Amino acid sequence: MKKNRGRTGRKRRRKHLKSFMDGVNCSHKLEYIKLQKWLKERGFEGTNLRPAEFWGTGRGLMATKALQAGDLVISLPEKCLLTTGTVLSSCLGGYIVKWKPRVSPLLALCTFLIAEKHAGEKSPWKPYLDVLPKTYTCPACLDHDVINVLPKPLKKKAQEQKMMIQELFRSSRAFFSSLQPLFAENTGTIFNYSALEWAWCTINTRTIYMKHPHRECFSLEPDVYALAPYLDFLNHSPNVQVKAAFNKQTRSYEIRTNSQCKKYQEVFICYGPHDNQRLLLEYGFVAMDNPHSSVYVSAETLLKYFSPLDKQRKAKVAILKDHDFLENLTFGWDGPSWRLLTALKVLSLGADDFACWRRTLLGDVTSARNEQQALDTAAKICHFLIEETQHVLLQISQLKKDKENLKTHLALVEMLRSEDLKILQKSAEILCNLNLATA
Repeated sequence: MKKNRGRTGRKRRRKHLKSFMDGVNCSHKLEYIKLQKWLKERGFEGTNLRPAEFWGTGRGLMATKALQAGDLVISLPEKCLLTTGTVLSSCLGGYIVKWKPRVSPLLALCTFLIAEKHAGEKSPWKPYLDVLPKTYTCPACLDHDVINVLPKPLKKKAQEQKMMIQELFRSSRAFFSSLQPLFAENTGTIFNYSALEWAWCTINTRTIYMKHPHRECFSLEPDVYALAPYLDFLNHSPNVQVKAAFNKQTRSYEIRTNSQCKKYQEVFICYGPHDNQRLLLEYGFVAMDNPHSSVYVSAETLLKYFSPLDKQRKAKVAILKDHDFLENLTFGWDGPSWRLLTALKVLSLGADDFACWRRTLLGDVTSARNEQQALDTAAKICHFLIEETQHVLLQISQLKKDKENLKTHLALVEMLRSEDLKILQKSAEILCNLNLATA
């Protein structure tokens, strides 16, 4: 009997330890106690979710009971949501209404976040502001050395994101100055570039989509943002499905899961079928083994494998450009995409077959030779990208040693590039098997 009790005791301890490996409950921490109290005052009736720290994803929400498909994960009352309506009913409202040219909904929310953060203890939103990240890992916040080791399409978008925030700051300075009567301190000190960058990243990474009717005081940009305290602790997984929407009857934003979740496990939602480049650009993280991930092939890389002496080359490139076949050419977990192979088939057409380009674009087989050439070129491009990715991973490894302060951001890009390498190696294996099958 004693032996059995000992085994049962060990089993219980192992089970207990496993739950802590899944996630460490953080709901006892003061900032979360204050947040829960604040939410309760605004009509939030609690939930079967607890804030926790998870090994793979950082802060998230842990299920305190098993969830079944169709279960309500969270219902957040309208009073808890931070929207442009919240901003207009604050002391900023009158200034926004009077200002010309009209302020965008995004800028209104950014301004509110900066002002409330500056207000500190006096802000009614303090319990929420206290649990927001202090820094972000969106490409806009990355150092030049980190941006340089991003894949080319993402590097371009990261630079555009940085420029967009810089332009928003430049164009908003006069508006920020108009708010001076509200503050004892100089508005130039409060509404500085790093404060705007933080506010912009908060809105870009944490808002839920919620369409609001257009208000005359705002510019014509869509007003579709809502910050959702507590709900925004839910992390992304590409492998779950949820239904999320504002319920007009209950006046709450509700999320229902279409997946099961065990007790003590992290509860996930899906931000959309995004690849890792999009996730890093929009949210500042990478999802491992992401089924939606792919590696992009630039037009420049594609055309390197075709002779400039081909008399039809110029016409072929023009055809691909006109039919939008020079972008979104990818390698995925299932090999080269149909779009990439189609572009390669058009570029591989011989002088005798060139007249058949329309059929090729529609997916028809022109000749066995054309099909084989396209597969061979795809394999060459894939191997080139494998070597390029391996070289960049070595660069990142060296940078991590040289620049200790960039280690966290470099580790994120390293994850992205390592995932790319896995996809390319899988594609190379698929192409090798296809070539063996046709040999």
